Amino acid sequence: MSLLRRRGSLTALVIATVLVLIPFWWMLSIAFKPESEVFTPTPQLLPGDPTLDNFTTALDDGNLGRAMVNSLLVALLVVVANCILALLAGYAFAKLPFRGSNAAFMLIVSTTMVPIAVTLIPLFLVTKGIPLAGGNDIFGQGGAGLLDSLGGLALPHLIGPLNIFLARQFFLGLDDEIGEAGRIDGASELTLFWRIYLPLAKPLVATVAVFAFTSVWDDFLWPLVITTSPETQTVQLALSQFLTGGNVAFGPAMAGSVLVILPILAVFLFNQRSFVAGLSEGGVKG
Repeated sequence: MSLLRRRGSLTALVIATVLVLIPFWWMLSIAFKPESEVFTPTPQLLPGDPTLDNFTTALDDGNLGRAMVNSLLVALLVVVANCILALLAGYAFAKLPFRGSNAAFMLIVSTTMVPIAVTLIPLFLVTKGIPLAGGNDIFGQGGAGLLDSLGGLALPHLIGPLNIFLARQFFLGLDDEIGEAGRIDGASELTLFWRIYLPLAKPLVATVAVFAFTSVWDDFLWPLVITTSPETQTVQLALSQFLTGGNVAFGPAMAGSVLVILPILAVFLFNQRSFVAGLSEGGVKG
């Protein structure tokens, strides 16, 4: 690459980075501004009189603290479920082919093209009809099931088709001879998966964990449909309270957005290398 092209690429990269960071900088600026400085004739890049009042309002008056705990609990459950179920399913599709496995796999992957709005009513009815939950009898009648509960919030996310796809592609890229040696020694398939294949799949586990976490943390429509009490609200619902109605509270909304971004940022930075490796290895093999 010539020096001129390299400088051009670097310049374009710097401009793109600045354009991406400007909204984040503006969000941080408003989060620390008092209400009197949010709307001024001349926009101020830095708060003139920094304050933490917006964060206090978001956590206390906006129920954001409780909502963040709820979202973290649901996300933890979903991450664990996906790291077990999606990896087991991907391993089965990759290493234990059965009659109709390709058709079943394609059917599962095709569900990624179906928007959640299409399946919202069936999901609602299934969640409401869980037997012996929320006052239901053994036939799933008479109560609310898992509606307005953390379990109901987690239900649609417990196993993601994209994660199954990534797991299958990853395990397809691992040599079959590894498993054959274990089978000769009398190891069961579960033992092979747990002691041989899973330790090699750390990048995949990180990738699945990141996708599972973000799917719960960013979800708005499903919690909006099934939650009715503040005790089960998630972060996106808590944030939306500042942006509805005639009086939009931009300061608390931006402060809440800063707090909501931090867990996502921490999860990604903690798993950055493994996430990129797992995504590339799971996406190109097969």
